[in-house]
Amino acid sequence: MAQYRKIARDGLWDNNIVFGQMLALCPLLAVTGTATNGLGMGLATTAVLVASGLAVSLLRGAITPEIRIPAFVLIIACIVTVVDMALNAWVHDLHKVLGLFIPLIVTNCAILGRAEAFASKQAPLASAFDGLMMGLGFTLALTVLGGLREVLGSGTLFANASVLLGARFGFLETVVIPDYQGFLLLILPPGGFIVLGFLLALKSLADSRRRAASAAETARAARSFTAVGVLPRPEEGETS
Repeated sequence: MAQYRKIARDGLWDNNIVFGQMLALCPLLAVTGTATNGLGMGLATTAVLVASGLAVSLLRGAITPEIRIPAFVLIIACIVTVVDMALNAWVHDLHKVLGLFIPLIVTNCAILGRAEAFASKQAPLASAFDGLMMGLGFTLALTVLGGLREVLGSGTLFANASVLLGARFGFLETVVIPDYQGFLLLILPPGGFIVLGFLLALKSLADSRRRAASAAETARAARSFTAVGVLPRPEEGETS
């Protein structure tokens, strides 16, 4: 269980594809004009990450080190083709919006990186779980970035969700700022860079405060142990 907790923490926060590894920035900036697009792209990538991690782990004994990279790319390309066809069949409007960026999932460095660094060395269940957590972390990053850009740029949230994702997602559609005139810069790719920079700064601040709190807690615990005699007190003349 400790291994799976670490995998979840890495995927969702510590080693997040966007906020930790700074990968997949091309689709991140291109499709996150709305939260709906970000959610759709994130879920498609998650499906590829889970399936590719599982497939690579199952086949790792049959793939020799010399051909592992071409083999991984071929596996990922086959899975992306299936996902692309599924989106075209079941959520065609979203497929049209995401367009070329769905086939380009094959070139996503994060997917090939997880296949090489994790799935090729771990058991199938752990590899599938790693793909799921990495995918959910990526989906979270795309949805948050797209939501902020959409709210600040258009005054809406999850616009056209019922059209792009299906009628069951209609409840997500929200007008946050009525009669908003819009802020075009935030909808365009430069706005994505701006919002991403603020989100990275907030994550860095949160991480630094967490580390400081952890260090302070460790210091308090050490002092309390010393006070009750669990740890030896410093000898006279030694630096405490």
